[in-house]
Amino acid sequence: MTQAKPRPVEQSRPFPDERLDSAATGQNAVYWANRSIAHLKLEEYGSAIQDASKAIEVDPRYSKGYYRRGAASLAMGKFKEALMDFQQVKKICPNDPDATKKLKECEKAVMKLKFAEAISVPESQRRPVADSINYQVESQYTGARIEGDVVTLDFVKKMMEDFKNQKTLHQRYAFQIVLQTKEMLQKLPSLVDINVPNGKHFTVCGDVHGQFYDLLNIFELNGLPSEENPYLFNGDFVDRGSFSLEVILTLFAFKCMSPSAIYLARGNHESKSMNRIYGFEGEVQSKLSEKFVGLFAEVFCCLPLAHVINGKVFVVHGGLFSVDGVKLSDIRAINRFCEPPEEGLMCELLWSDPQPAPGRGPSKRGVGLSFGGDVTKRFLQDNNLDLVVRSHEVKDEGYEIEHDGKLITVFSAPNYCDQMGNKGAFIRFEAPDLKPNIVTFSAVPHPDVKPMAYANNFLRLFQ
Repeated sequence: MTQAKPRPVEQSRPFPDERLDSAATGQNAVYWANRSIAHLKLEEYGSAIQDASKAIEVDPRYSKGYYRRGAASLAMGKFKEALMDFQQVKKICPNDPDATKKLKECEKAVMKLKFAEAISVPESQRRPVADSINYQVESQYTGARIEGDVVTLDFVKKMMEDFKNQKTLHQRYAFQIVLQTKEMLQKLPSLVDINVPNGKHFTVCGDVHGQFYDLLNIFELNGLPSEENPYLFNGDFVDRGSFSLEVILTLFAFKCMSPSAIYLARGNHESKSMNRIYGFEGEVQSKLSEKFVGLFAEVFCCLPLAHVINGKVFVVHGGLFSVDGVKLSDIRAINRFCEPPEEGLMCELLWSDPQPAPGRGPSKRGVGLSFGGDVTKRFLQDNNLDLVVRSHEVKDEGYEIEHDGKLITVFSAPNYCDQMGNKGAFIRFEAPDLKPNIVTFSAVPHPDVKPMAYANNFLRLFQ
């Protein structure tokens, strides 16, 4: 564990865009397609689509342009757009076995979506998933048990120890935890105010992404959640890491044990489309059952979108907005009980990213936007705030300070996906001054289950 000095970290860039742009003729499809694949590797899918489209514009018969654009669309869950691009690749290269394989996977995904739409029930007629679940505990079950309706610290510790040893929690207790969490979350506003008394502290963690053993390490370094040691986990609890179920059940169990010990915010990965692609849906199906997929989707729609600590620190998963003048009251008024839309305040809270330049720009992700330090400054002034804390992006040191010290990114999944080599971080605030105390840490070993082990087949085709 390292006590980090709160200093700005120079933003890394994959390549100097201005120099490359000036050197390129703009009429070379190979150049644009190669730049597209660089964006794909960096998971900048919006930029990958833009460059692949330029390759196609330069040479409509260049198959790799369609291939790159189709791959980026798949990663964003845009199956129908991806299908059209892979159909074009197949048309240009009819004997390419790789293109044929990816086309078939796209066709399966689109057919599955059409079938789901065909059998879907209107929202007004839909019964909660919980109404159809009823589990009995077998006598031979030896794992953690909830006695009655109360989730205790002893239960949570036993459950975490079982998870650490790769044992499962009985579906009966998983159901109880998830249902109790849903009942609590749906009563909360979309923007939650947190009060930290003078002399007390509060910890904010960023993305965990299914890295359960690193979550245990956070608790080892900083203590278990309690009323005296409260946490906010700032979204993206699940997906990519292959212990996402263990992560979410642990966080939910602490919420059930003591609601003021832990606060939970929605990230862009707490959504059906992301869970379908990046592993959580498959993991839940494997470790629990299909019914739990729908139950988790219902709970994720109840998660608050943002928090404010002592009226001064604004905490959100993604970032700020495409327009000025957004007030905290506007965020409180958002009807969040839905899947994230592709535009508007809710989308931007979950998806946006800071940029070094002033003003606003298109999102490299293809969703949300990029916003500069002037946007951050105006938002803070308009709402009498001091600081924005957000997550959503992997950082080499686990954190990054930008926008003249007015914005901090915190990311809590070290060695992200077992390949990035980054540190993780969390931030401790102490009242009344709320000066951010950033703590960094390294990854710990975990069982030999690879990240993305439960991800959708078509996504693994591109790994």
